[in-house]
Amino acid sequence: MTQPHLVEVNRYRFSAETLTEIETNAYAANCWPLVYILSDGTTRCAYVGETTDTLARLGTHLKHPQKKSLTTVHLVSSERFNKSATLDIESSLIKYMSADGRFSMLNGNLGLSDHNYYQRDELYSRIFRQTWDRLREQGIAQRSIEAIDNSDVFKYSPYKSLSADQQQGLIEIMRSLVDPSLQHIVVQGGAGTGKSVLAIFLFKLIHSNLEELDLREFSEEEQEVRDLLRQIKKSHPSPRMALVVPMSSFRSTLKKAFRNVADLRPDMVISPSELTKKRYDIVLVDESHRLRKRVNLGAYFGSFDTACAVLGLDKNTCSEVDWVKRQSDKAVFFYDPNQSIKPSDADASDFEKIKSSPDSTVITLASQFRVRAGQHYVRFVDDLLHIRLPADERFSSSKYEFLVFDKLSDMVREIEQRNSSYGLARLVAGYSWPWISKKSPHLHDIEIDDVQLRWNSTTLDWINAKGAASEVGCIHTTQGYDLNYTGVIFGREIRYDEKLGQIVIDRKNYHDRNGKQAIEDPNALKQYILNIYRTIMLRGIRGTFLYACDDSLRRYLKRHVESYRSNIIAFPRFDRPLEPYVNAVPLYDLRAAAGGFSALQQVEHENWVAVPDGMPVGKNIFACHVVGESMDKIIPNGSICLFRLNPGGSRNGKIVLVECADTQDGDAGSRYTVKEYQSFKVSTEDGVENQKILLNPRSTNPALRPIELSMEDSEHRYRVVGEFLGVIG
Repeated sequence: MTQPHLVEVNRYRFSAETLTEIETNAYAANCWPLVYILSDGTTRCAYVGETTDTLARLGTHLKHPQKKSLTTVHLVSSERFNKSATLDIESSLIKYMSADGRFSMLNGNLGLSDHNYYQRDELYSRIFRQTWDRLREQGIAQRSIEAIDNSDVFKYSPYKSLSADQQQGLIEIMRSLVDPSLQHIVVQGGAGTGKSVLAIFLFKLIHSNLEELDLREFSEEEQEVRDLLRQIKKSHPSPRMALVVPMSSFRSTLKKAFRNVADLRPDMVISPSELTKKRYDIVLVDESHRLRKRVNLGAYFGSFDTACAVLGLDKNTCSEVDWVKRQSDKAVFFYDPNQSIKPSDADASDFEKIKSSPDSTVITLASQFRVRAGQHYVRFVDDLLHIRLPADERFSSSKYEFLVFDKLSDMVREIEQRNSSYGLARLVAGYSWPWISKKSPHLHDIEIDDVQLRWNSTTLDWINAKGAASEVGCIHTTQGYDLNYTGVIFGREIRYDEKLGQIVIDRKNYHDRNGKQAIEDPNALKQYILNIYRTIMLRGIRGTFLYACDDSLRRYLKRHVESYRSNIIAFPRFDRPLEPYVNAVPLYDLRAAAGGFSALQQVEHENWVAVPDGMPVGKNIFACHVVGESMDKIIPNGSICLFRLNPGGSRNGKIVLVECADTQDGDAGSRYTVKEYQSFKVSTEDGVENQKILLNPRSTNPALRPIELSMEDSEHRYRVVGEFLGVIG
């Protein structure tokens, strides 16, 4: 079975001499719309563009001070391409290559729009997937589309589409930045309205070269955006600018997002206390509702007091909001009052003072981008938690799974299954259990019926941490993040009083010490806790599952939410002399069987093979033959492939060469296979957690299945030998 080739990806050296060779490409020669990628494997920089005049465009790039140093060009072409398709493929490649991490993108293409056009979903989405497979084959991309879709680096890339709501918000922010009478801008919107994406987009926009920017997707407002940006750059040609993120975990994630974008650096994302080091022209504050005041700060009291002293502020009356105001000429606060979740958060009155000040303006975002059920779900959750729903109203959406579970074990199992299918499915709970496993990792924190669970083993980027799928997160490790599915456990600190018809809070069962100290008013504590549950119920893109420890609360939820039932459910010639480890690497006769483990044989050195320009060369790089059809979407049968020896770091979503040594025949030789690597945790009936690894085929033959490896296999029978870098012959 063969897959029809909907797209071609041809590789050339990027130089004036090779333009004559590119003239032989029919699509390039005949002014056909196509997409091109310029890259350099040494500097790890890349640029993506689309054109109908390939030779002229590449000639222009050869004169550009940055792009002329790139060494390789890939032409992506198809007889089915039209202008709409190439614009779409271009924007998708920019977004995915930026998140993939192999290259730092030089593009200034901002305002990329997910516009619709004829056969976009039924044809051109397949063309993009085939394009991505070809780029993985040729070493330009490394991770699978599915792995990138679930990465936070992708979600918070500045190369994202802006909705009409966000575009208008961006223009209003820019107008305010050039208005000398305004100092403070409050961008107010609920969870999932795209505040973080807008903040990062604005940050990248201000740091982009005005002449390089492609703002065509702003349509009739393109000229205004360009004029406003020109005014900002005239006032601040080299802007002192920072993105302040109060939560350390989310701050770490955004630093990663900045790392793979040209003109941005991780050190541009800072904590509030780092504001004391210097004054800024422009400060953007994401999740500004989590800026703190001097209440329940624990170990942070000392740092807070020191910062106040440095800034000349009264520690007893000021908050980190005042730090931002003191240290910035212009401040943009991205704010949601409903996500304030503990008494150390700055008072709402701090923001009300800003909003009512004559030197301030307020911009509101309304569109919902995270939850597939949209704003209807957001309003429903708010009304559900505040007992405002009519007695007979039930949630209904064909786009969203929203279920209440009678047994926690059922919900845990369904979250595990969703995690296996989609990734990023996590359990999250209210702070109703002490964190005893922090000091005694062998103990369980949460025990409900026959289910035993532990809190998050790390507070830093827990969502993406190893083992997170088998743990339970809290508000502090999930706020600001997107999940595909969230399993929410309502703890014993929250219950429903059927006589009063109200949700009530049991303070003694709320174990976040810093979340309740200094709160005398029970209604204030109740509002914080309702905000916590509201926030974690708005994390799931595809669905939210609920379990309540309190029977009465569970009965109340089931009035309005469906109950779970178990039955629902092409390279140029190389004519230069070969120089080992300069332009050539050893070719080993592994005969790696992509269709399954190959016959036993000793690895024997065969000869040297040329490495195309732009691909890595070194003593940790080698090549081998790959045979079989199980990776034929990316690696044709019989190809010579380039690998990096003993790769470190995360392998999830990457293609790897795996050696499987049968212990009884260990002296006879080794077996090899090439597959896409996927790992996750599973729980057995006795509660023991084991890591399961799937070696997935990427084949046109649907009969080929993944190879499943257990933890025992990983310790005794197999090892990852190399990371796939591309097909070279």
